[in-house]
Amino acid sequence: MSALQTICLFCGSAVGSSIVYREAVLDLTSVLLKRGITLVYGGANIGLMKVAADVMLGAGGTVIGVMPKSLADREVAHERLTEMHIVPGMQERKALMAKLSDGFITMPGGYGTFDEIFEMLSFNQLKLVQKPVGILNVSGYFDSLLEQLDKAVNEGFLRPEHRDLLISDTDPERLIDRMETFVPVEAEKWIDQLKAGKI
Repeated sequence: MSALQTICLFCGSAVGSSIVYREAVLDLTSVLLKRGITLVYGGANIGLMKVAADVMLGAGGTVIGVMPKSLADREVAHERLTEMHIVPGMQERKALMAKLSDGFITMPGGYGTFDEIFEMLSFNQLKLVQKPVGILNVSGYFDSLLEQLDKAVNEGFLRPEHRDLLISDTDPERLIDRMETFVPVEAEKWIDQLKAGKI
């Protein structure tokens, strides 16, 4: 039994231009099913999100969707989920996904995916949540993003311990293993140093 009982997946509402993205979803869901982990996601019946939900449901897994009413009204909601939560807007969606999940994994996606992962990282930095945030770096999709974060550290805009809040791996099993050993950063210490002009 995994120490992470529920994992929230952030990923695309498209399937991408390469079959490797779909295959990576299959690999991840296989690990989730093997470990008895519940999937929390955006509730859509399109893109990589649909692939993940369908595989989990088809194998008897538990899937919880969270979707804003505006999107549900457009008939993009998955209709066969274990649970579906319809919420007023996007902020409520992210808040409930965070509440329902023990950790977060990001796979390839667009603006919405990037928004979700960076909000969870910011919340961890501010100690609003204390849950592991991972990236499954499929076929180098996130290489440039990871390089940009390293540049932010080198240029003095991101502290090394906050850079380390993001756990990246190319293997889903290894990624979840690393997420299970996550240790939160002590927020008060770095904020006090920042106010004192020491960083």
